[in-house]
Amino acid sequence: MKAVHSNQYGSPEQLRVVDLARPIAGAKEVLVRVHAAALHVGDCFTVRGKPFVVRVDTGWRRPKSGIVGYDFSGVVESVGDGGDGFEVGDEVFGYRSGTCAEYVAAPVSQTAKKPSKLSHFEAAALPTSGLAALHALRDVAKTRRGDAVLINGASGGIGTFAVQIAKIMKAKVTGVCSAKNKSLVHSLGADRVIDYASEDFTTGEEKYDCILDNVENRPLTDVRRVLKPDGTLICNSGTGATGLAFWIRLLKPLLLSPLTSQKLRRYVSTPSAADLEELCRYVEDGQLSPVIAEVHTPDQVADALLKLEAGHTVGKRVVRMTDFANE
Repeated sequence: MKAVHSNQYGSPEQLRVVDLARPIAGAKEVLVRVHAAALHVGDCFTVRGKPFVVRVDTGWRRPKSGIVGYDFSGVVESVGDGGDGFEVGDEVFGYRSGTCAEYVAAPVSQTAKKPSKLSHFEAAALPTSGLAALHALRDVAKTRRGDAVLINGASGGIGTFAVQIAKIMKAKVTGVCSAKNKSLVHSLGADRVIDYASEDFTTGEEKYDCILDNVENRPLTDVRRVLKPDGTLICNSGTGATGLAFWIRLLKPLLLSPLTSQKLRRYVSTPSAADLEELCRYVEDGQLSPVIAEVHTPDQVADALLKLEAGHTVGKRVVRMTDFANE
């Protein structure tokens, strides 16, 4: 099969389309012919092998797989032993490393039937970012009806889902984004939208039950000023700091949290079929829609990753994997 691959860590520009062995569906897996894959900033980390901590999962000296991507949508080609609930021909989506390829062997524990309302492009955009938003608001913040929720980076991949999911949870939502994206964030359901260039959300009078900070571009002390005494701050950006500064930013809220009534959190979003199905229900009910920034071809993956690193991507970047069939 063809795949977007590199056998060493480094710049996305070293990625190439290569021929690799097609995977086989193992126990409790399905082999999926990938129609679309989605990218997020975490893919930039795994390609570069930085911050170094990502290598715990991807391989210390060189990438274990080398194939880019974690999100997919496609059609089941075969079903391994124990792949109950799936049949050949099912349209599915889910989470698995190495999705910028013609085929992926996906665990059934992280795969679900594709929502009928969505294209493969839209469904591929759901898993990583949609689940990150769901887990932050439902499991970490435990958002309730009437809570005041602020989402910094509301027009990004996670932010666009978070605005919609917070509204599903009946929260009062404030989004922070650029002026050009204010109308989009309003259309997703935000009650108020702040243009970060003209207003600093950390100096306002409103206090929030939850702040989901996907940018972390303001000092922690400033952000805590607008968090309620018993509120939850979820720090959720791995960009913008390197070396010692990265570790200070990573650990500081975790070390401070036990010393204050405010809950300062980082979290790991673990994909599951049950939570993918919950996102499906939101989609089918007309409450949740992915926002697609751009659809790329496989040979444009490096460019897409560089654009993600540069910031300001609105919604999700998706790769049309069916282009391989036309080569």
